[in-house]
Amino acid sequence: MNAGMMGVGAALVLASTLAQAAEPKPLPPKASVGEIVKESKAADWRPLDLENTLYMDLPGGRVVIELAPPFAPNHAANIKALAREHYFDGLVILRSQDNFVVQWGDPDEKNPRQAKTAKMKLKAEFTAPLKNDRHFTRLKDVDGYAPQVGHSNGFPVGRDPKKGETWLAHCYAMVGVGRDNEADSGGGTALYVVTGQAPRQLDRNITVVGRVVSGMPLLSSMPRGPAPMGFYDKAEMQVPINAFRVAADVPKEERSNIEVMRTDSATYQKVVEAQRNRGGPWNVFAAGHVDLCNAPIPVREQNGEQSGAQK
Repeated sequence: MNAGMMGVGAALVLASTLAQAAEPKPLPPKASVGEIVKESKAADWRPLDLENTLYMDLPGGRVVIELAPPFAPNHAANIKALAREHYFDGLVILRSQDNFVVQWGDPDEKNPRQAKTAKMKLKAEFTAPLKNDRHFTRLKDVDGYAPQVGHSNGFPVGRDPKKGETWLAHCYAMVGVGRDNEADSGGGTALYVVTGQAPRQLDRNITVVGRVVSGMPLLSSMPRGPAPMGFYDKAEMQVPINAFRVAADVPKEERSNIEVMRTDSATYQKVVEAQRNRGGPWNVFAAGHVDLCNAPIPVREQNGEQSGAQK
């Protein structure tokens, strides 16, 4: 073999070696979120507080909302008062805006239904004092919307220690209070749920009161409204609310028995880590990062069947 042929052969071997080195290799397998949830213990879960749980019954099924009074105590109390006077019964889902929110309330802007004992408007509760939050578990990941982020008893939150403030974040399935331009123009008579990419720019601009823990498919699959901002422009498009009740007022046999994973548990930290560094065989790159709104909170029926994580 002459020197020229030897050179060509060496070049081919080198090229083949470089190609093999450049080819991505699957990451080693790691426990998935589903596997971690399956191996969880009873102590990793908590039942919903019936006094701070709402049932919105629609023709297609039930939406279960968990309120977070430490972050918006006046609005949480007012929404329960509205539920107990049956304010929402017979009102409608009136808006579904693509990649944004689904909203419900009174479609009649000129002559809206008036509350009997509850208030129509309240002072805004965009943030709460840090002392209100006794369950904060911080994420180590950097966030562009808050100096610190993490979870408090299952709710995604941001906080600013220098200002002494904390707030609920606008993640998927979070429930907020609709308002006009004036900060204090909402009270809970118009509510919405985030159904698209987390609109975190709304943090600290709207009062957020809780999150949907069951029934999100009923809301996220609503037909998009054709009018501006996704409003339904025909009455027949609106979805009626059959009943809107506080769970504590519902007979035991009619309740939805749901548990939420404790976000201060070691098991939930494993769930977060599984999202932060996803293993193989499908993944070839581990981000080493998880976004606040992409850290799922597992939810399950009390009979042991997992009903899915709310992201």
